[in-house]
Amino acid sequence: MLRDLMKLLIVQPYLNLKGGAERVILKIAQHYSASIYLLEYSPKTTFPEFKDIDIKKVGKKVPLSDMLPYRASQGLRYGYNFYNLKLHEDYDVVNAHISPSEWIRHNNPRVLWYCHTPPREVYDLYEARMRNRTYRQKLLYSAMAKTYKFVSKGVVKRIEVIAANSTNTQSRIKKYYERKSVVINPGIDVEEFTNEGDARYFLYPSRITPNKRQEYVIEAFRRFCQKSKRKYSLVLAGTLSNDPEHKAYAARLAALSKGLDVKLRTNLSENEMKKLYSSSTAVLLAPQNEDFGIVYLEAMASAKPIISVNEGEPSRIIKEGKTGFLVVSPQHMADRMLEVCSDASIAEKLGRNARSNVEENYSWSAFFRKFDKALAQAKSSKI
Repeated sequence: MLRDLMKLLIVQPYLNLKGGAERVILKIAQHYSASIYLLEYSPKTTFPEFKDIDIKKVGKKVPLSDMLPYRASQGLRYGYNFYNLKLHEDYDVVNAHISPSEWIRHNNPRVLWYCHTPPREVYDLYEARMRNRTYRQKLLYSAMAKTYKFVSKGVVKRIEVIAANSTNTQSRIKKYYERKSVVINPGIDVEEFTNEGDARYFLYPSRITPNKRQEYVIEAFRRFCQKSKRKYSLVLAGTLSNDPEHKAYAARLAALSKGLDVKLRTNLSENEMKKLYSSSTAVLLAPQNEDFGIVYLEAMASAKPIISVNEGEPSRIIKEGKTGFLVVSPQHMADRMLEVCSDASIAEKLGRNARSNVEENYSWSAFFRKFDKALAQAKSSKI
C-alpha cells in the first residue's frame, strides 16, 4: 500500500483548535504515519490524538511582529517562517494545509497543497473585514494583503499538485491563483455518530467567528420563538480562539441573545459535541459562502435535518427537501424550524436520508483513494 511506502511530512501553521481542518490533518497524519511541522501547538485545546503524532515545532521570532495587531503579527510570523523554512528531513512529499503553509514550496520541492480555503481575509472577505478596522489598521492590512498576494503568486505556481476540499474551494483556487486543482472531499467516521432523539433544542456547531454568522441564527431563533407554541432553546457550540476579534464577536452574540434561551458552549470535547448532535431537534448553519464544512457531515451522520443558508458548498451537500432545507433569510430559516417541529415524521425522514447520503458519499476510504493518487503525482511530477 502507498501509505507504507510514502514518507510524508505535513506542514501547518497551528494546531490549537478543534475544527474540520484539524480533523483532516489528524486523519492524514495517522494514515501515513506522518510528522507534522508547525509553529503553534496547544495539546489541551486541539484533538487529544495529536499527542500520538510526531509534532515538530519550528519557526524563528520575527523582529517587530509583537508590536503589530494580533492577526497581522500572526500572518507575518507564519509567512516569514514557511517561506524561509528548509526541511532537512528525508521525505517523498510535503503536504501543506492552512495558508500560508504552502509557502514551504519556496525552498522545498514535491508539495501537495490540500487547500481548505484561500485566505478569505485577503480575498472574498477583504472588504467586509476592512470596514470594521481603524484607518491605521486599514493601512497596515492593505499593505500585508498586497504582499501576501505578490508572494503567493510566485510560490503557488511552483506547487506540484493542489487539492481542494470542495468544488467551491476549487473555483476560488482557479480565480485567485489561476491554477487547476483536484477536488477531494473530507470523510467522516459515520459509525461514531448516533441519533438519541429530540431534546427540543436547535444546534449551531461551528467556530465562533464573524464569517460563521451566528447572529443570523439568533435572529431566526428569535422569530421562531415568537410563533412556536412549545419552548425550545438554541445552543451555539464551537471553538473560541484567543483572537481579540473573535472574543469581541462572542460578546456581541451574548448581547444579541438577551431575552432568549441561547446557550454559548465553547471548546467542548468530541464526546460532548457528539452528544449535542445526537439529541438536537435540527442543526442550523449560516456560514458566509462556506467552502466545505465538516459539521454538515457530522449533522447528517447523526441523522439530523439541516437547515442551512443557501450559499457556497453546503448548497451542493444538502439535497433540498430530502436531507434538509436551504434558506435565504432568517425568516425563511425560522419558517423551516417551525415546519420541522410541527411534525416529528418530517425530521425523521430528513435525518434518515441525510445519514444514508453521508454513508454513501463521504467515507475516509474514498478520501484516501483520491489522496493516494494526488501524492503519487506530487512525488513524480515537475512543474
